[in-house]
Amino acid sequence: MNIECVTDTRQDVPSGFKSIRRALLSVTDKSGLVEFASALAGHGVELVSTGGTARALRDAGLTVRDISDLTGFPEMLDGRVKTLHPKVHGGLLHIRSNPEHVAAVQEHAIAPIDMVVVNLYAFEKTAKKPGVAPAEIIENIDIGGPSMLRSAAKNFEDVAVVTSVADYARLIEELDANAGALSRVTRWQLAKQAFSVTAAYDAAIASTLESLVATENPHLPAAFDEATLPETLRIVQPRTAILRYGENPHQQAALYADGSATGVAGARQLQGKELSYNNLVDLDACWELVSEFTEPAVVIIKHTNPCGASTGASVLDAYVRALAADPVSAFGGVIGINREVDGAAAGEIARLFVEAIVAPSFTPEALERFAAKKNLRLIQIKPAHTPRILKQISGGLLVQTADLRRLDEADLTVATTRKPSSEELRALLFAWTICKHVKSNAIVYARFFEGHGQTVGIGAGQMSRVDSARFGAMKAVLPLAGSVAASDAFFPFPDGLEVVANAGATAIIQPGGSVRDAEVIEAANRLNLAMLFTGVRHFRHG
Repeated sequence: MNIECVTDTRQDVPSGFKSIRRALLSVTDKSGLVEFASALAGHGVELVSTGGTARALRDAGLTVRDISDLTGFPEMLDGRVKTLHPKVHGGLLHIRSNPEHVAAVQEHAIAPIDMVVVNLYAFEKTAKKPGVAPAEIIENIDIGGPSMLRSAAKNFEDVAVVTSVADYARLIEELDANAGALSRVTRWQLAKQAFSVTAAYDAAIASTLESLVATENPHLPAAFDEATLPETLRIVQPRTAILRYGENPHQQAALYADGSATGVAGARQLQGKELSYNNLVDLDACWELVSEFTEPAVVIIKHTNPCGASTGASVLDAYVRALAADPVSAFGGVIGINREVDGAAAGEIARLFVEAIVAPSFTPEALERFAAKKNLRLIQIKPAHTPRILKQISGGLLVQTADLRRLDEADLTVATTRKPSSEELRALLFAWTICKHVKSNAIVYARFFEGHGQTVGIGAGQMSRVDSARFGAMKAVLPLAGSVAASDAFFPFPDGLEVVANAGATAIIQPGGSVRDAEVIEAANRLNLAMLFTGVRHFRHG
């Protein structure tokens, strides 16, 4: 974009800079407001303001001109109409170097406005309040604020538009250094930011109203959630980090977050090297799996697949069991823990080289134990609700609801003559939970040992189910004899089941639903396996 710059006519203003002589301030977030307005006033800027913002400035001892005095028209309709006036938007939009524009504003006694300081009604915060009424949501749709932002941003050559409290300090520095003027580069950056703000604001409004309408739409199928899978998908998330590279060094990557400070994207890094793209992907897979359990659990992830997982009486107990499942693959992995990490667990974990650990919290003793491993990334996380999963394909996006389905005994059907023992049943449910988070085709061998679930061998991502069964048995470090197995989808032939039985498993859990179920059941009975059907599939393609 090549736009000629018209510089300020004052001799003490650097080339390309524009003086700020009049500023209109109307903000919801008043933090830092008085300090910023005081800095403007110190440069002789006339302050024009509205409602609560004007009161806050006057209370601080600043001279403020009411917007109604500028427009010659009172605020009305409970404040709905106060800045929607030609004397506001004419003052913002007229091009100072255009003689016709200048003549028009002079004819109508429209005063130039050189800066707009606006942050919008807290629409999203209001919309997320429990039990909020639709009328309250509607009332918190800001009209005048976005209009001023767009007018000021469009005319960035002559007007500065300020939307973020975080920008106040640097703008004061630039004003102080340049006789109360801002550069074209700064005005352009501020304008882009303003349009980003209004775009996100409109997207939030549209998405919220769409979900409100959906609850009363008689034409939607009962099982379809319009709020989760809207007619138009709107995703507006700010970039929060530029990563060193993507999956590979020749790929660029960045992290974008929804601002909720939850989940992996909003987690707090307590120590260690910068997180990489692959670290973040593995941490997400790790946390998603370990969050399935209510008792203390530890999961070790490598390339998004678990290589060891266990529950235990404590974090230390669960970690020792998870590591024992595959100590070789655990080297250089990522660890997920669903409890606070204490000093005893930290001391044991610190003996292994791992890339990152994610947990809800760490005790001071644990942090002290980990401090010696300066490159180890410690991630403190708050749970996040993930209603939908997005995957980019060429030309578009696939969107689905998250796989949140869990099983209990009532969901299961015994397909074989032999029923599983109570210990086999507990091991089967544990294996099924792990299997849900393994790349398909997936076979998980597990056991219920000393009162807790523990993986024994994991076959992930093979092109045939029988190969996954072989691979999982091959990877086993712990005894396979007496273990159980889970399959993320049905067995199309008895051969995979036979591999599982020959490896030493005594029971299996699978969705069922194959046209050859009868043959598979017959094979299970012949092998004296107990087999459960879930009626639920857990494919995980990536």
